[in-house]
Order: sequence, then structure tokens, then C-alpha cells
Amino acid sequence: MSRLVIVSNRVAIPTRRGGAEGGLATGLLEALRPHGGLWFGWNGRLAEVIPAAPALETGGDIVFALTPLTRREFEGYYVGFANRCLWPVFHAQLHLMHYDATALGIYLEVSRRWAETLIPLLHPEDVIWVHDYHLIPLGRALREKGVRAPIGFFLHTPFLGVDLLRALPGQTHLIEKLLAYDLIGFQTPLDCQSFYRALGFFLPEAHREPGGIRYAGRLTRVESFPIGINVEEVAHLARSGRNNRHGRRLETSLTGRRLILGIDRLDYSKGLANRFRAYEQLLERWPEFQRRVVLLQIAPLSRTEVPEYDEIRRELNTIVGDIHARYAEYDWLPLRYMTRGFPRSTILGFLRQAEVGFITPLRDGMNLVAKEYVASQDPEAPGVLVLSSLSGAAQELEEALIVNPYDTEQMAAALAQALGMGLEERRARFQAMMERLGRQDIHRWIASFRDALAATTHAVSGD
Repeated sequence: MSRLVIVSNRVAIPTRRGGAEGGLATGLLEALRPHGGLWFGWNGRLAEVIPAAPALETGGDIVFALTPLTRREFEGYYVGFANRCLWPVFHAQLHLMHYDATALGIYLEVSRRWAETLIPLLHPEDVIWVHDYHLIPLGRALREKGVRAPIGFFLHTPFLGVDLLRALPGQTHLIEKLLAYDLIGFQTPLDCQSFYRALGFFLPEAHREPGGIRYAGRLTRVESFPIGINVEEVAHLARSGRNNRHGRRLETSLTGRRLILGIDRLDYSKGLANRFRAYEQLLERWPEFQRRVVLLQIAPLSRTEVPEYDEIRRELNTIVGDIHARYAEYDWLPLRYMTRGFPRSTILGFLRQAEVGFITPLRDGMNLVAKEYVASQDPEAPGVLVLSSLSGAAQELEEALIVNPYDTEQMAAALAQALGMGLEERRARFQAMMERLGRQDIHRWIASFRDALAATTHAVSGD
């Protein structure tokens, strides 16, 4: 079998801090574990001088190739263009988009440098899998350096409509760079449709064929590959986490109250302000739940270098203060809001305890926490998932209570419905979602993408 080479912005090495945290990092490791391979990306550090070759670390049959960024690259590529421009556009938050032509230039430079650094590590039969919006130009950069290996790209964020992309300067060039890949994977069929419409608007000379998109002598296949989870692993870790020190402390602290739980990175795309306001409306419109429920929101800090994230922190702190001022008792805080992280098993143990999983992003490519909530539940007494209609997961987890994350009244009503739902209905919804998660698990995601990439044929003309 061909060796798999994964390229992503960050590399998760499992020997650090006891393991790779998070569903995506775990998924990429799952892709490499069976046969080994190479994982190339940023080591999370800054350096004044970039070494000519990446640092190599090994874990079993996996080689981790790590490169730092300069301060200029970090501020231009990572903060400036990837996270202050592309991220808000791909999550329909145009008012937060900050475009800078210099940052775009550095974003392109990083892909060219990474291509130069990666090429000496490649073997003739390698298959290359590039991940996410940080590295859209990498495929083109590799082609320009003469790489002819199959190269696939997977976008973990949504791919949105033409009207949003029209606001992004230079969008045609970025879309054109995507067509250097042999395979482009999206989370959902809706993302594929949005991409086809964008091609028709911005790059009409790219022709759609039964096998994909024909452009400049190359055929690029476009397909949806909804990312899944390791269902058995999540269930096992949830059971153990439920009974570890943190799990027991949480249970004791609730003093019999019912737990509503949200777990997200602290990010404006996660809809936390609307979520908190919806919970406030639950307490106002259904006063019988006062003193009987607790909303625990865990939101570890992320991208603290991005100025827009300071504003969401201030807004959330204000809302939490308002809710406590209005509803808190001397022996009850209705909302527990934390910006620290926990080990993966502890998080899954918390999910197992929650009677309601409250996952309401304003926009999300998939949202693996929603899937992990379902898989973590006790099959005999499962909880209820309240899920945003604007997450990719909503297209699979149809038995969740699907809500519009901008409609706080609807979300409040869904919380009341979830808290009042009978055991028989909860089991039926849980079983249907679990069956689907089992069919579309992380192994299926990996195998389907790899098989599709291996099946691609690519013309060398026009590279």
C-alpha cells in the first residue's frame, strides 16, 4: 500500500501530555496508525531562523515532521489571513473579516516554503492528504515544484455561497488553486453544491464532467466525506471518564440537579452568546426549571492572538453576569462557564452525565462534539441532543432536536422539550443516531477518502 502523507497546520503527537486531544487530531492519527506514514506541519513554535529541514520525531511507524513559523509568518499566514480573513468568511461572519494584501502574500509564501521543505521527505509512491483552509495553496505549490503524486484536499469548515465569497478579495485565485488537487473533499453534499456554484460564477472555464471538474488539463474529483468518530473508543472513554475524579466531582456538585452541557472552543462561530440567552429564556418562560437545572459551558480559549476573540470573551462575561444577577441563589449558580480545557476522557465523561447536549454553532463544517455526545450516552437512559441546523452534523443526526441558532426562543423551547422527553422517545432517537454513527465512523471516513484518492487519475499537462 502507498505511504500516506498528511499535511495540516498543526501536528498532534500522542506522546505529549498523554495523548492527542480532540476528535480531529484523533481522526488523523487513526488514518496513520494501521500502516504508518508521515505527518507534516507546524510545531506550534516561533523561530527567528527556519531550519532547512524539519525536525523528525517517531511514534511507532508514524514519522512526525515539524517546522516552526517565523513571527512574520505567524502574524501574516496564521493570524492575518487564515484566521482573520478565511475563517470568518467560511463561517458567514463577514463583519469580522479583516483583509490585508500583505497577509495574503505571506499566506501564499508559507505554502511555497512548506512545499520545498516537504518534497525531500517524499517517496515515489506516496499519497498526499492536505487538510483545511490554512493550506489551500499547497497543492498548487507542490505541482509547481514537479510533484506528480496523487494529492487530496479536505476542507473541515463549511464552503459557503457565492454571495459570501464575492466579499473575499482574490477568491478566484484561491478557487483556482484548489483545482491543482486530484480530489477535493467536503463535509456535506451542500458544501459540494456551493463549490460547484462558485466555480460557475468565478471560474466558468472550469467544466463539470461526470468524473469531476476539468480545468487546465487536469481532472479534479469533488465529493463529500462526512467525518465521523471512533464510536467504540468514545463510548469506552465516556464510561471511564464518568467515574474518574473529575466525573465524580461534577456529579457531587450538581446535588441532584439536571445537567445541560455545551463544549466548544471559545469562538464567535459557536453561537455561545445566543446559547446563553436561550438558556436565560428557558428559566424565564419555564420557571419550574429554576434551581433544578445547571448549564455547564466549557469553552477553552483559542486563537488568543486574534483581536476579535477578545470581544466575544467580554460579551460572554457580561451575559453570564446578567443571568447570575437575575436568577442565582446563594446555593445555586444557574450557569457555569469555564475557559479551561480537560483531558479527553474527562470531557467525554461529562458528556455522559449530561441529560441535554446543547450544541448550537452559528455555522460549523461538521461538529464532532455533537457526535461524541450521542456516542457517550448510556444506552439505557440516554440524554437528548439539541443541535444547530447550521452544523454539518445536523444533516446526519436527524433525530436530534434541530434548532436555528439565531432563534433563541426556539432554542429555549427545545431545551424544555428535551428536559421533558420520556425515556422511550429518548431511546428511539438515540438508537437511530447510533446506528448512523456506526455506519459513518472515522474508519469509514478515512477509507473512503483514501480509496477515492487512490482511484484518481491526473493529467500532467497544465501543471
